[in-house]
Amino acid sequence: MKAAMIAVSFLCIATAALADSPDSSFLKSAAEGGMSEVELGQLAQQKASNPAVQGFGAMMVRDHTAANAKLKALAASEQVSLPEGPSLVQKASKTRLTMLSGDSFDKSYVKDMIDDHKDDIEEFQKEISDGKDPQAKAFASATLPTLQLHLKRIESIATSAGIKE
Repeated sequence: MKAAMIAVSFLCIATAALADSPDSSFLKSAAEGGMSEVELGQLAQQKASNPAVQGFGAMMVRDHTAANAKLKALAASEQVSLPEGPSLVQKASKTRLTMLSGDSFDKSYVKDMIDDHKDDIEEFQKEISDGKDPQAKAFASATLPTLQLHLKRIESIATSAGIKE
């Protein structure tokens, strides 16, 4: 009985420690980014004039929806509260893109996706190398190759469309 109480106490302390840790910050940031990628991908499917950009938007919705579901399950198991939506900066970016159309939308969206994915890759690599929580590190490790693929794909679209960073 005493061993069980100690184990429960240790679990509560470990969970509380994760809630305020850099790993927790990573999970929250990844959640905001993932939700933003889904929203912007949906916007790209509606507003892009280039079929490759529309297709990339569909890939963002599919891949980031799947990653978001895994992230939510992980956060729930770690008792980490995730944000309800993208950050204010990400919402502002969506608002800006909403006002654009055609080629202007495509160029801005592609540039944003290149920048976002470079930042995401750096953030996920930092979690892999510096994170303390094994599950958060495993999520980062499992998701990183998809983010790297996204970056290659959007850079290829930018090159094909003559979009300069």
